[in-house]
Amino acid sequence: MKKILIILLLTITIHSSVLFAQRLDQKTYCNPMDIGYRYNWEQINKKISYRSGADPVIITHKNEYFLFVTISGGYWHSPDLINWKYIVPSRWPMEDMCAPAAISVRDTLYLFQSTFEQRPIFYTTTPETGKLSFFNRWLPALPKDVGPWDPALFYDEDLDKWYMYWGSSNTYPLYGAELDKSKNLVYKSDYKAMLKLHPNLHGWERFGQDHRDTIKPYMEGAWMTKYKNKYYLQYGAPGTEYNVYANGAYIGNDPLGPFTYANYNPISYKPGGFVTGAGHGNTFQDNYGNWWNTGTPWVAVNWNFERRMAMFPGGFNEDDEMHFNTRFGDFPHYMPKQSVKHDESLFTGWMLLSYKKKCIASSIKEDKHADLVNDENPRTFWVAESNKAGEWLQMDLGAAKNIKAFQVNYTDYKSDLYDNDESVYLQFKMYASADGKNWNEIFSNANKKEDRPNAYIELEKAVDARYLKFENIYVPTPNLAISDIRVFGNSGDAFPKTPGKFKATRMADQRNATTSWEPVKGVTGYNIRWGIGADKLYQTYQVWADQPTSLEIRALTLGQKYYFAIESFNEEGVSTLSKVMGPI
Repeated sequence: MKKILIILLLTITIHSSVLFAQRLDQKTYCNPMDIGYRYNWEQINKKISYRSGADPVIITHKNEYFLFVTISGGYWHSPDLINWKYIVPSRWPMEDMCAPAAISVRDTLYLFQSTFEQRPIFYTTTPETGKLSFFNRWLPALPKDVGPWDPALFYDEDLDKWYMYWGSSNTYPLYGAELDKSKNLVYKSDYKAMLKLHPNLHGWERFGQDHRDTIKPYMEGAWMTKYKNKYYLQYGAPGTEYNVYANGAYIGNDPLGPFTYANYNPISYKPGGFVTGAGHGNTFQDNYGNWWNTGTPWVAVNWNFERRMAMFPGGFNEDDEMHFNTRFGDFPHYMPKQSVKHDESLFTGWMLLSYKKKCIASSIKEDKHADLVNDENPRTFWVAESNKAGEWLQMDLGAAKNIKAFQVNYTDYKSDLYDNDESVYLQFKMYASADGKNWNEIFSNANKKEDRPNAYIELEKAVDARYLKFENIYVPTPNLAISDIRVFGNSGDAFPKTPGKFKATRMADQRNATTSWEPVKGVTGYNIRWGIGADKLYQTYQVWADQPTSLEIRALTLGQKYYFAIESFNEEGVSTLSKVMGPI
């Protein structure tokens, strides 16, 4: 992991950005998060240009939300978790903030960067203005390679005590220490080891794509949540650059432990679908008391650490077990306006209509053809011959469908950008047609300079159409490149049948299980679901229907019994769940 080289603080002129042209009455959201991801300068010497957003921390402060992200030059402010405004702060580390820690206590928001050097803790009572101050007494550096990197701040209101947790390594454990508020939050106690990875026991902690690499895994992304006098120490593993990046938790009776491994881990896990990876984020409550977990999905088009961000609903069940719902976690969900008891109730039921549908384009550059925008893979993409206005891509949904929303995911292809200036914004139009000849405009942001590389558009009124056409107006990059245009709604067909002959078998290596099933005609895909109880199937692996009807699950814990089931989904909805198998 990167070390900080520059120690000066940079003073930046405060300015505010225009709020995204998302409607304040918008009811839904869709992962990856629809924000203006910032271009990254870290690989400028290698001439690798890419956007990224990672290691998110969302803080509820005075009934509004603030989002802090790795190397973004600032942060975001939102009234509703949908509409986000970018804030450039008055003071910021010259080296920027990597995996920042943030916390709101009473009327003050505190902010601290990852570091191996001596650094200050920032604070503000008005983060929406961008005006930050910092303590004169800086947090001392710890011994070489200890940190604090990937820090998390925690205030225990019942004890009136402050703590910090940190660590990002495949060598060192996560650490924790008490802080002294009377001395501007410097260390009050010696730091101590909290926990470390045990991939020999916990299958999901193994490194690599689908946990198939032998490299020693990384542990990072500490976060502390207190619930009913229990302390849930969250951590990310096994590595951000793979589909299986996840969050886990240990539980203790004291802020500094000892901690016990949660047998239902991981608490947030999304290895399949368009958005893959859910690790290294934080847990927070919204204004209605609903629990959320944030994470860092994997993109890796230009660089292994090119990433996006996601948020998943969840919370605690009747047994006080922490879990977050990633089932259809990259499909549209309702943003709650009240307390909700079941996080699955937020799923809109708007299904994916665009998978593997035929596409044509105004032009194609190199081998980046039009059909790459419908494969649900952010690492493949269409590139037009030019970046000029008027370049278009047309998608045939095969029949008239009821379209409720769509998502346009741009990608960076030889972009040559390393910073976000006034030229960095994206404009396009979207048209719908019943016959591919007569077109109606259903969206345009031609009169707004907004930067939305993962633009999610919820239509004010659903549209019945067979064809959609994307038309470019402006991109700041030398190439117009789009990884996926995702269309959501319903087909009007019957719901799919439940897959038959579903089997789940624990392997000789008890960290693994094999699953298989009979294919269902006409479906888009399947969800293999599992968990530690028949009513606790919190884990999901999404599989497309054109893939094999078998899957090896490699995320199990030795000595823990599991239950398994499967469901299919098509363009209208989801089948009933199969008979639950288990315990195995």
